[in-house]
Amino acid sequence: SIFFYAIVYTIWLKPNTPQNIVIGGAAGAFPPVIGWAAVTGDVTLMPVLLFGIIFLWTPPHFWALALFMKEDYSNAGVPMLTVTHGRKSTRRHILVYTVLMVPVSLALAFTPVGGPVYLTAAVVMNAGFVWGAWRIVMRDEGMAEADRYKVEKKVFSFSLLYLFVLFGAILVEAGLHSVGYGAL
Repeated sequence: SIFFYAIVYTIWLKPNTPQNIVIGGAAGAFPPVIGWAAVTGDVTLMPVLLFGIIFLWTPPHFWALALFMKEDYSNAGVPMLTVTHGRKSTRRHILVYTVLMVPVSLALAFTPVGGPVYLTAAVVMNAGFVWGAWRIVMRDEGMAEADRYKVEKKVFSFSLLYLFVLFGAILVEAGLHSVGYGAL
C-alpha cells in the first residue's frame, strides 16, 4: 500500500493522468484488506466491501475539493479531472461515483461486521452524500462569486464526516457484537 501510494500514485499517476484519483484511491483502500488478512489469515467479502467503500468514496471526495481548488491544480501542472475535463464533467463524475458507492456501503450492513446501527448510519450518510452530489450537478454556474463553491465545500466537508460516521458505526457494531445484542 505504501509502495503503491508513494510510487504508483504520487510519482506516476498523479502528474500523468486525470484518472489519478480513481486509480490512486486503491492505495487508500488497501489498508483494511491488509489489516483483515493479517488478523484473520484470509480475505472475505467484508474487507472487499471496506475496500470498495473507500475506493468509491475517494473520487467524489477529492473531486469536490478539486472543484474549488482547480486553479491550484492547474498551476501545479496536475492533470486533475477539473483541469482536463472541466468542472461540469467533474460534477457528473462525482454523482456517478457517489451513486455507485451507495450499494457497496449498504451491503456491509448485511455482513457480520454490520448490523442495525451501521445500516442506519449508512442510509442517513448515503442520503446526505447523494443529495450533496446532486446539488453539485444542479448548481447554478452564474452564482455570485462569494457563493460560487459553497456547495462543493459542503460536499467535501460532508465526505470527511461520511467516512468517519460509517467506520464509527462499524466500531459501535463491534462493541455491540462483543457484548451480544441480546444483553442490551
